[in-house]
Amino acid sequence: MEFLYPILAAVAAYLVGSLSFAVIVSRVMGLNDPRSYGSKNPGATNVLRSGSKPAAVLTLLLDAAKGWLPVVLVSWLGQPYGLGDGTVALVGLAAFLGHLYPVFFKFVGGKGVATALGVLLGINGWLGLATALTWLIIAFFFRYSSLASLAAAAFAPVYYLFGDRLAWYSDRAIASTIFAMGLLLAWRHRENISRLLAGTESKLGAKKSQ
Repeated sequence: MEFLYPILAAVAAYLVGSLSFAVIVSRVMGLNDPRSYGSKNPGATNVLRSGSKPAAVLTLLLDAAKGWLPVVLVSWLGQPYGLGDGTVALVGLAAFLGHLYPVFFKFVGGKGVATALGVLLGINGWLGLATALTWLIIAFFFRYSSLASLAAAAFAPVYYLFGDRLAWYSDRAIASTIFAMGLLLAWRHRENISRLLAGTESKLGAKKSQ
């Protein structure tokens, strides 16, 4: 029976990840559906284009929380059920995939930046903070959310592996999940990459198109 526990944990994490809080928060706060304006991406950055900073902040926090929660629950409570680092990696990836391809929203989701950050924070607080700081530095100087996200995704695996030499831990399954999330995040940003190269990418704080 124990062999089912990792599968059940991954399914639960995927369902939690499938909660598209950009859409949910926008509905609750009486805002337009974020899939109908701007980049049409159901994420915090696009919600910010609605002009509502509280809605964007709440979306960011909830999207991060749905990545963080499955990871920490397995880390804190999973040992008696035989759930180790492999399951931590599995539920983290499942929550991230839930955000990208949410079963509750016709498998059309966001780009996964906040949820990936939540997963990283759940794996190791310092890892998450280092990645978040990378995002903030790039976003502050260049004003492009997409560029900041790509840079943070590129550095996250490096921080994790380098951190092992500074008395953090390094697990192959977790390292593989972090790397896979980075690749998927880059794939989801492929249109942003094209716009960045063309000089047409929207900067942070730009209002939605009318």
